Amino acid sequence: MELQEYMAELSRVKTLGREEERRLWAAFQAGDRRARQRLIESYQPLVFKQAMAFRTHPAVMDLVQEGTVALIEAVESYEPSRGVAFSLYALHRIRGRMLNFLAREGRAGLACLEAQEEGRSLLETLQDDSPTAQEVAEQHEMLRRVQGAMERLPVKEKAVLEGIYLDSHDPIEVAQSMELSVSHIYRLQKNGVRRIRGMLSRFLHHWR
Repeated sequence: MELQEYMAELSRVKTLGREEERRLWAAFQAGDRRARQRLIESYQPLVFKQAMAFRTHPAVMDLVQEGTVALIEAVESYEPSRGVAFSLYALHRIRGRMLNFLAREGRAGLACLEAQEEGRSLLETLQDDSPTAQEVAEQHEMLRRVQGAMERLPVKEKAVLEGIYLDSHDPIEVAQSMELSVSHIYRLQKNGVRRIRGMLSRFLHHWR
């Protein structure tokens, strides 16, 4: 399937209402395979959103496939009773599988630098001059360690940090998605950042 064909299919996806989503999760947990398929189809735009960060990459449709596998895994392992919005739960799995694919292919750094945002590459947005090889390596190592630290966070703290810092959502939006108060979101954000700083304290001391 080509990217344009995939986008055409996505345009036909209907957004789930809250009550309909709850009914589908309940039906799926009761063994309804059609409910499972409906959930996967309805959340496919999450895959598209992540893949578009690499839309200039020649293997973008491979990334879509990897993201779809991660979405299916997320649907099958999600527990609504834990109180985390599925979109937040699934996003880190989708993104992680895509990044793992790029890392295996040895193209992650190049893809990130070439990904376009409003006509400018990420590299152009961040700085005027190209970084040295050492600077790129340091940035990748920092990213790897931060991602590793986030994987060790409690579920809700991880979901809040991903929603705010990785997906650029407003804390109010994250609060609504997780059905928590904004003050609770700020506490989870503060605690998550504190934990990551603690886990990376030794590395940050030498990195600076």
